[in-house]
Amino acid sequence: MIGTIADWLGAGCLVAGALLGLAAGIGVLRFPDALSRMHAATKPQVLGVLLLLLGIMLRLRSRTDFGMILLVAVFQLATAPVAAQMIGRAAYRAGRFDRDLLDADELAERGSGGGPAGPG
Repeated sequence: MIGTIADWLGAGCLVAGALLGLAAGIGVLRFPDALSRMHAATKPQVLGVLLLLLGIMLRLRSRTDFGMILLVAVFQLATAPVAAQMIGRAAYRAGRFDRDLLDADELAERGSGGGPAGPG
């Protein structure tokens, strides 16, 4: 009984994770500038991977698999924000974004470059 419930929950997590991964891929293709694409590539993708890992864990249910899945989740959570920060900073410095879409531009106030008006 509990195994069947865990299998159904695992299947739901797998489907939800796959749909979030699909949404991230579509967002990367459809969004207009690099900063929007970066957001689409990191936010739903990380949650999608975590849901996939949870679904796999619910389906496999062994200690060795749980340890490996936990390591993958920790590394995903540790590397995705760093990658997003680096991509965002590189896009800002290269001027590959639309200033009209920004609510606030803290980096312009610091004079750290970016775009045609920045130091080059």
